[in-house]
Amino acid sequence: MFNEPDRSWCILGVMSRLRITGGRPISGRYRPSGNKNAALPMLAASLLTDEPVVVHNVPDILDVAVMLELLASVGVDVERCGSTVRLRARAVRCRRFPEALCRRIRASILLAGPMAARCGRATLGPPGGDVIGRRRLDAHMLALRALGVELETGARYTFRRRAAQTGDVLFDEASVTATENALMVAALTPGETTFFNAACEPHVQDLAAMLRTMGAEIEGDGTHVIRIRGRDRLRGAEVTVGPDHIEMGSFLAAAAVTGGALVVEAPPDALTCAVCRRPFDLFGLTWRRTDDELVQPMVRRLRVRPALHGPVPKIEDGPWPAFPSDLLSIAIVMATQAEGTTLFFEKMFESRLYFVDRLMDMGAHIVVCDPHRVIVSGPARLHSGCLTSPDIRAGMSMVVAALCARGVSVIENAEMIDRGYERLDERLAALGADIRREPGGGCE
Repeated sequence: MFNEPDRSWCILGVMSRLRITGGRPISGRYRPSGNKNAALPMLAASLLTDEPVVVHNVPDILDVAVMLELLASVGVDVERCGSTVRLRARAVRCRRFPEALCRRIRASILLAGPMAARCGRATLGPPGGDVIGRRRLDAHMLALRALGVELETGARYTFRRRAAQTGDVLFDEASVTATENALMVAALTPGETTFFNAACEPHVQDLAAMLRTMGAEIEGDGTHVIRIRGRDRLRGAEVTVGPDHIEMGSFLAAAAVTGGALVVEAPPDALTCAVCRRPFDLFGLTWRRTDDELVQPMVRRLRVRPALHGPVPKIEDGPWPAFPSDLLSIAIVMATQAEGTTLFFEKMFESRLYFVDRLMDMGAHIVVCDPHRVIVSGPARLHSGCLTSPDIRAGMSMVVAALCARGVSVIENAEMIDRGYERLDERLAALGADIRREPGGGCE
């Protein structure tokens, strides 16, 4: 039985938009939702066992809803009650996932590994997701092939497990989803496998912790070398998704640019917070963190801290523990409100920075150097605009820009943002934002 909260305006493709009146401080107490990028592979891992799997703190977002539909489509029993999801892949009746659903989320590729490992075959449509540049699947294919899973390409992708293999696997890039896919296959493969150049993001660590609970032995998660000793059968598990550090950074940025103060309840671990705070330090913001909360006091004016010896300070992304690419768009909006000049270097996706045209239309002072680099000078007094969200993170950056802009802004295609942010309009309104959701239909 598939019970899901009423998000029919998203699931059925009904367009919506956000109407935001800027200039109101974002302040108060806020608790991050579960990490989207951890929840999706953890849900996919339910395919590895015929025993019940219970996942707590699952965010109520569109990408999760699509993942649950994909699992239900092949016979997984899915039941959701609030933020808890109960799954049981006792009788997987089909090994072919609906192509239309696969095209809606990038994370559909995470079903290939566990389905092929347990059932011998998985057929999927090409994965969808954000249009932020070429997102190749080579790392998945090479890693899965080393584990005995072959790929047949065409209009659809068919993964077949010819023979269970272990050994050393070298990723050609530290891909998060490729590491997660390979970990799930290796967990259901007796023997020892070592992954080199593996991703080590917090969500990879959450999946590894789940697989340990299911019976696999894993060492080195959180580093680029992971060793795993798999089993021929895995048991069920009850696990909890950790807090979403990307969402936390987005809300803290909204408070910063609107002159508010925010208290984050149950923040991520100290290392995760340290990785995310670089632009906040650069723009003169301070955090006080304890085990129970993180406090960002109000700062009346953001100022860029000069780099040593005079060059323009730079913020660049990279594989963990470098600054996460998913927060770069948000940091750019913060820079538009800070006194000084900042260089941003996006190394991971060649199309992620295209959204800055919308910020420039709102009055931001930005020089586009090339597809990977922009220079931002501030502060700029942003004015309202009619915007369209091209991807999850750029959409959230537009929300942050609208919150500090003069006048009323309209953000179309709000369901794109709903793919990654739970009840965004309701939660921002609770913190003081003048924001409401309306049916879509073009800017007025």
